Amino acid sequence: MGAKEDILRKIRILITNQFDSPEEAFQFFDSDKDGRLNKSEIKKMLRAGEVSGFISGLVANELLKGYDENSDDTINWEEFKVAIAELERDY
Repeated sequence: MGAKEDILRKIRILITNQFDSPEEAFQFFDSDKDGRLNKSEIKKMLRAGEVSGFISGLVANELLKGYDENSDDTINWEEFKVAIAELERDY
């Protein structure tokens, strides 16, 4: 299993084991309650999923690059749902 797959698996495990729904996970990590996950909030989610501190910054950048459809440097709920759907489909 490659590094990307391992990280995505950890995120999926975090969301399914610690939250009742992906929406609950999104709301939990949206610490400023603005309806978007910024890089800092994404890094917190990754660390909670046991992705190491150094790697979490790199992965957060990649997640933003891959899922931030409106280019506002955040992931909103609609963009998060797309990411979760891909996790559920692929893993």
